[in-house]
Amino acid sequence: MTAHDIEHVELYASDEQAVAEYFVSSFGFAQIANSVSDERSSVLLQQGAVRLVVTGGRATEAFLDQHGDGIADIAFACDDVARTVSNAVAAGASVISPEPDRPVVSGFGDTRHTLVTRSAEPGLPTDRSWRPGQVTSAHAAGRVLTRAAGRIRLLDHVAVCVAGGTLEDCANFYTDGFGLGRYSSEHTEIGSQAMNSVVVRSPSGGITFTLLEPDLAKKPGQLDAFLSRNAGPGVQHLAFGVDDIVSAVHHFRDRRVEFLQTPATYYEMLAGRLPGIRSEIADLRAADVLADRDEWGYLLQLFTRSRCERNTLFYELVQRRGARGFGSANIKALYEAVERDRLTIR
Repeated sequence: MTAHDIEHVELYASDEQAVAEYFVSSFGFAQIANSVSDERSSVLLQQGAVRLVVTGGRATEAFLDQHGDGIADIAFACDDVARTVSNAVAAGASVISPEPDRPVVSGFGDTRHTLVTRSAEPGLPTDRSWRPGQVTSAHAAGRVLTRAAGRIRLLDHVAVCVAGGTLEDCANFYTDGFGLGRYSSEHTEIGSQAMNSVVVRSPSGGITFTLLEPDLAKKPGQLDAFLSRNAGPGVQHLAFGVDDIVSAVHHFRDRRVEFLQTPATYYEMLAGRLPGIRSEIADLRAADVLADRDEWGYLLQLFTRSRCERNTLFYELVQRRGARGFGSANIKALYEAVERDRLTIR
């Protein structure tokens, strides 16, 4: 009756092989298996505890036409699949596929949740046939991809953007339907814009959703722009947990990952705000990494630029030195960084 962990995340892509190659050569994911049928072509990637399924083909066309490249499924590992389905339906979900071993229910927008039985070792998704090993296709024929060194340990959180005025309903849907608990909530104002956020988390900590909505009483900003480009609610970013964010940023940047830039003025104020990391500020500045702290410790973060044609889905690197939250000052700084980038490229 409770969802505990994210089994895998499925990303629909118009060019799934190019996206898979990016995750392998730039972020260091390993190709575990691939699946090819008349309806779809999928690649299963893994690094640390993160499992990504990248899928293209006819079965994805309706989603891609509506939203562009994006997260279509976040699979949950549950302690009791049947009861979780019942709770989700009672909370407002619809059953998309009633397969008893692997039912699929609706989530936010057009993103769904496949539900599987929790086990010590996640297996291959059983809704398609898989072949272990390297991707083989016309796109990648004759090439062996060079894998970046593995630096990602886990999926720290999933950030979800929902329409203004729907945040509370969405948070209640996940607490009532999937047994996630409310961890925190925040109202953030940036100039004439503002957003509200609620964090929901599973008892194991294996699922953390940061739910975001624009404040309708303020001027439109990046969340409104995301909802427009994405044609509705969706995953705004995936946050990958790393052990050493500064070295990871330099490593990934060398492998063509584009990160957002942080103004020099941010670091001029950082020493006074966080004197405990004064000796590291030069290194943080060189990598554009943001820093904050809560009562438990420090939090270091940085966003990538979106590679999607609609400038929607992007990624984040997170290093936690004891911190359990998301850092109020960083929420504002991250918002401002995305807003600067949005205004530059639109």
